[in-house]
Amino acid sequence: MPVNASSYRTAAVFAAGLTLLCWSMGPAAAADAPKAATLTVAIDGTTFQPAMLTVKAGDSVTWVNKDPFPHTVTSAAGGFDSREIAPGKSWKYTAAKKGEFTYVCIFHPTMSATLKVE
Repeated sequence: MPVNASSYRTAAVFAAGLTLLCWSMGPAAAADAPKAATLTVAIDGTTFQPAMLTVKAGDSVTWVNKDPFPHTVTSAAGGFDSREIAPGKSWKYTAAKKGEFTYVCIFHPTMSATLKVE
């Protein structure tokens, strides 16, 4: 079956239009997508710093143990538990459920803080 110049032009115009459409949608979609953040809580001097942290669902929080002994990050409601974080080590949690979560160190119950997830 012979192919004429008109068929090539039609195919080229269609391909160019499709390319432009895909290109124009790509950057806009990426710009509109919220970016997850990673925030840090220091465990230092038997305190969580900051004692109150607000994040968005999907954000990650990393607790870094700067004390010379182990700690935990344990939700009072049972939502998360780091288990033992050794000195100089860290633990990362991605917040999924919205709410306000009080947490403690099970080794040092006077250490407490709050993670608020919006």
